[in-house]
Amino acid sequence: MEIRKPNDSEYKKILSLSPQALFEGTLGEAKPSDEKVKQLIEPLLQKGSYYLIATEGDNLMGWILIGTSKDQFTEKMYGFIYELFVLEEFRGNGIAKQLMETGIEHLKQDGYSEVRLSVYAGNHAIKLYEKLGFKNRTITMSMNI
Repeated sequence: MEIRKPNDSEYKKILSLSPQALFEGTLGEAKPSDEKVKQLIEPLLQKGSYYLIATEGDNLMGWILIGTSKDQFTEKMYGFIYELFVLEEFRGNGIAKQLMETGIEHLKQDGYSEVRLSVYAGNHAIKLYEKLGFKNRTITMSMNI
């Protein structure tokens, strides 16, 4: 398996699969259109965020989208993991863990001393994040009224 930045055709494949990734990542709460995905992702890429992909031969197995964000209270900049996705047929093989470790290493090399991410409560990836050392920092709560 190789982890690297995508070429143009691989980037287009990521964009085509991103609505499904966001649907699964939000536990079915969001079903964004292709256009909405572009509206969410393009500003991140323009500000320096980038994808790393996991491939085996010509097979795209998954990706991570990493970049930067700013703490709204302290103004401190930190690394941020915006998206992690492994295609269903490749799950259970440690690809997500390898993408996370590589993404964190890239953020460290980019000069960040902290990495954050957001995840929906109930998402199976939380177990992986905890194993990697992530801890709850803020909790967003909601209720239907």
